[in-house]
Amino acid sequence: MITRVDTYLHSVPLSGAVAEQVGPFTLFRSTITWPYYARPVPGSEATITADDIELVRARCAELEIPLSFEWVVETCPSLGAAAAAAGLSVVEHPLLVLERDDFRPATADARLEILPTEDDVIRQARAAVNLAFGEGGTAVGTAGPAERDANAPAVADGLVATLRDRMLQGVSVAAGAFIDDGIVASGNHQPVDSTTEIVGVGTLPSMRRRGLGAAVTSTLVEHAFDHGVDLVLLSAESPAVAAVYERIGFHQIGHAGAAE
Repeated sequence: MITRVDTYLHSVPLSGAVAEQVGPFTLFRSTITWPYYARPVPGSEATITADDIELVRARCAELEIPLSFEWVVETCPSLGAAAAAAGLSVVEHPLLVLERDDFRPATADARLEILPTEDDVIRQARAAVNLAFGEGGTAVGTAGPAERDANAPAVADGLVATLRDRMLQGVSVAAGAFIDDGIVASGNHQPVDSTTEIVGVGTLPSMRRRGLGAAVTSTLVEHAFDHGVDLVLLSAESPAVAAVYERIGFHQIGHAGAAE
């Protein structure tokens, strides 16, 4: 299972990046509006050293792109220590998976739907998620629909266009939760063959503790299972956030590492 997850995570950036080999890593050079990262080549079983990190640092400097790494800790346990020795900040997050037989659908007091590819809907959804990640955690916060509307104009046109194009290509599927005041939670899944990853699920801070994140995730999972996917994965910000996803059937199989 964890090998399948690692293989998926190595292929999913290719919808928005080109790959080049740098030492024991694949460096994904972005062709869209957000940067990607380097990953250890799946199955290589190489012991990563600080010198390997420096190879990627030099190439990123040459390309003038950010230096960052993502990996599955259990398939490359040496990378975290090597990245830390090279002066990078290293974090680990719970890595969870869900199969169809374990799925327990969630609902909430909101209208849940797969989002259309309309610029104004995409912009509002992105503004809501930006506010969610700007005020992290699971505690109820202050930002709500008014702040979403105030922040929506600042969402760049290029980002909206990229998100729309990816939705039209089928490499990303977005879902949202709506109340009378508009969209209050959103997220995406990114299918590659029969595997997908839930990413970017966020709820307006003032609307937390109402089951909206779980319900949006459930909507995305249902869409995935209805369209040929049989394995869904995600990495959670923290064990507390992981517990939200465990309520609909996800279970932890390892850890997602990140360094920058």
